[in-house]
Amino acid sequence: VLAQLSEDVVNYINGYQIPGIEELQADVKIGKPELRININRDAARRYEVSTMDIANSIRTAVYGREVSKFKDGEDEYPIFVRLDESYRYDVDNLLNQRITFRSPATGNINQVPISAVADVEYSSTYSAVKRKNLDRVITIFSNVVEGYNANEIVAEIDEAMQQYPLPAGYSYEFTGQQQQQAEDQEFLNTAFLIAVFSIFIIIVAQFNSVISPFIIILSVLFSTIGVFLGYVISGMDISIVLTMVGIISLAGVVVNNAIVLIDYINLLVKRRRIAEGKENMLQLKSSHVREAIIAAGAVRLRPVLLTAITTILGLIPLAIGFNFNFFTLITDLDPQVFVGGDNAAFWGPLAKTIIYGLVFATFLTLVVVPVMYWLAYRIKAWVASLLNKEDAQLVRAE
Repeated sequence: VLAQLSEDVVNYINGYQIPGIEELQADVKIGKPELRININRDAARRYEVSTMDIANSIRTAVYGREVSKFKDGEDEYPIFVRLDESYRYDVDNLLNQRITFRSPATGNINQVPISAVADVEYSSTYSAVKRKNLDRVITIFSNVVEGYNANEIVAEIDEAMQQYPLPAGYSYEFTGQQQQQAEDQEFLNTAFLIAVFSIFIIIVAQFNSVISPFIIILSVLFSTIGVFLGYVISGMDISIVLTMVGIISLAGVVVNNAIVLIDYINLLVKRRRIAEGKENMLQLKSSHVREAIIAAGAVRLRPVLLTAITTILGLIPLAIGFNFNFFTLITDLDPQVFVGGDNAAFWGPLAKTIIYGLVFATFLTLVVVPVMYWLAYRIKAWVASLLNKEDAQLVRAE
């Protein structure tokens, strides 16, 4: 039933004519020709030949048997004995060969042709029986035509299989590359969350505050928008492993730029607060806080831009696969420059992920982070005013 079901599924999916599928096929074939050798146990018992002797004779004739080794110096070569190819695939020759054995009763050497104790039957069978977790399985697979995305094809197949009437007791699941991608993505998502949480804890300890680290972490999360926008605009396929590794690496650069800006804003606010003898930032005029934010953005503009530009320029050769031969450049003044290659295909997604995210994160650092800082200040001031009003009402009531 499983073998027939696999053929029906292949025909069912082919009926949808999903582009990008090269050729669907199952790893277990039905209708494979089979030659069954049925042993006549009464005749074998009469001739005193065992079923093992019969099986070993046929196996030696078809597949061969190692009888010795040839040693040449330190190397050893096995010596196999089997029928010549002209006799090996002839059924009559296989059945007419004699089984040589020692009689257990008399001790004499006897010979009996296989045809005297066995006959043959032509039939068909499966090419294999495969199991996974003790359940019989058949895998349907195909290559992907160049220029098509495997994930999109699998999504279309999955949508088509939702309408397929599977009989009770049978199920399907996507394995292979899709299963590996899901496992990799789950692991990298966990790694990204651990990295973000670790960064948040360190920044909280550094700033002795929750609001500033929260703003910094938001800038890290928002930077992933730039990564996916870059892939959408460029039309590239996403590599699960390298893209996620690039996002995790991107978090470190984005955090540095945001820390540089927010730390300087806090420094200017602190200087203003000390100069006016205020105990906390909320006692300052809102215009003073706004001026500190603007001044910090102007002063930290150059460091943030330089950090982003140098990182992007350093990753461009890796993204496009820029290569040159350093040794020939020194010896023959011939750099042998070329672009592309296996390095670009493998490391390109990692470099491009960081480039896309860093371009967008630079805008976040210079524009969105100051805005979020200002909004956080206004919210704190609004909450403080509400609390002060409640305290005043409580005093009047008393």
